[in-house]
Amino acid sequence: MSGLVIRGGRVVDPESGMDAVGDVALMDGKVVAVGTGLPGAEREIDATGLVVAPGFIDLHAHGQSVPADRMQAFDGITTTLDLEAGVMPVASWYRRQAENGRILNYGAATNWAFARIGAMVGINEESSLEAFGRAMRDPRWMDNVSTDSEQSGIIERIAQGLDEGGIGIGILNAYAPGAGVQELTAICQLAADRNVPTFTHIAYMANRDPKSAAEAYVRLIGYAGATGCHMHICHFNSSSKTDVERCEKLIRKAQAQGLPITVEAYPYGTGSTVVSAAFFSDPEFESRNDATYDQVQVVATGHRFKDREDLLAAQAQDPSQLVLWHVLDTDNNPRHADMLDLSVLYPGGAIASDAMPWSMPDGSTYNGDAWPLPAEATSHPRSSGTFTRFISRWVRERQALSLIDGIAKCTLIPAEILAASTPAMRDKGRLKPGADADVVVFDFETLVDRAEFTAMNRPAEGVKHLIVSGQPVIADGIMDVAARPGQPVRRPLAGKE
Repeated sequence: MSGLVIRGGRVVDPESGMDAVGDVALMDGKVVAVGTGLPGAEREIDATGLVVAPGFIDLHAHGQSVPADRMQAFDGITTTLDLEAGVMPVASWYRRQAENGRILNYGAATNWAFARIGAMVGINEESSLEAFGRAMRDPRWMDNVSTDSEQSGIIERIAQGLDEGGIGIGILNAYAPGAGVQELTAICQLAADRNVPTFTHIAYMANRDPKSAAEAYVRLIGYAGATGCHMHICHFNSSSKTDVERCEKLIRKAQAQGLPITVEAYPYGTGSTVVSAAFFSDPEFESRNDATYDQVQVVATGHRFKDREDLLAAQAQDPSQLVLWHVLDTDNNPRHADMLDLSVLYPGGAIASDAMPWSMPDGSTYNGDAWPLPAEATSHPRSSGTFTRFISRWVRERQALSLIDGIAKCTLIPAEILAASTPAMRDKGRLKPGADADVVVFDFETLVDRAEFTAMNRPAEGVKHLIVSGQPVIADGIMDVAARPGQPVRRPLAGKE
């Protein structure tokens, strides 16, 4: 037969429960057979001693570029989606990705924050990290409750993004904490009416009331109950911080009552965002978060802030520069490690990276074609090694869950979170005839993340083969730098549903 056969590997498919040595045959961008003794093919991969699994699905990746794709490919990812923030306008973003070519499958939600920016301050730039930083110089969209006319403009912009195929609504609530309950209820009702999820960065993350993480989760639970909207919680770990035990109980209880709430987490105790994020400006930032300003570090330079004045000066100089927030010391504090476990191992929760764009020392986003990435390019280790870190540490080393359950958190669970709203996801995250030919082949014994905070752009190791839409992107551990097989993941356009 023509096509490609991956032969003799340990085939792990969470949907069917298969975990056995076998073959997987691919043709025309699809899985055509799974079994033993499959006929020969035009091309074959000897996967003896290797794991063959569905390609990993990242629900939360802000990089969305060829450099970001290449780093994520070595992390076993075949589909990378920007859902927490999303994009705007949606149609032009998808068009630009197709024109430029992508290595991995790609997609995005429609961006609530940029809908606010357009409706409330009249800035209608295409969404980007730089445009986000510029918009933060006018705080009205962050701090103000929308008027009736502004709310209509916000909803109109989001609805258009959904009409253009946006995968739900990305709600960066923490970056516009002034948004009122009436507006957010209307947004969630729109999502429920369109049968799409919201992907929410909760409004507040402090440890203490008022405006605590617990308050934000109670609000989110209320939106789910009041509107029936599927509320997906982004980075459950960094949103909950050191109050994760209380927050975890709230979410478990809400799910037990049948509310449509899902979660994701990444396996790091350090978060990343832009320096101009509203929560850093809070005069009581340290006391309300049990934190100090020197836990906040500039990605490009490594500078740790001395105090609030130091940080405010950085906000004024370049509001879009990326910073790290070292929240949990999981290497030295066992209690912090337990807190991260509650998020990462949450039953039914997905692994998602929150991968950041790659930046140069001047703070600009790197979108070049160099491979390996330039030595001075920085991001966050999660942009390089989230999934390999989870599989190697939580599954292989600690045996906190089985390999098939660990792979489910990277494949089937994220696919199922989107299955009701996005038909394209129903053929991803599984290995069966008719599924998309997105496959990762890795060495379970040597799989490891190599990125560190002092060397963020080291690719992970152990992924021997990565196949996207039926085309090899990594073969025998070497990347095909010319490959651009990535396909759009998109909801049906308005009028074509």
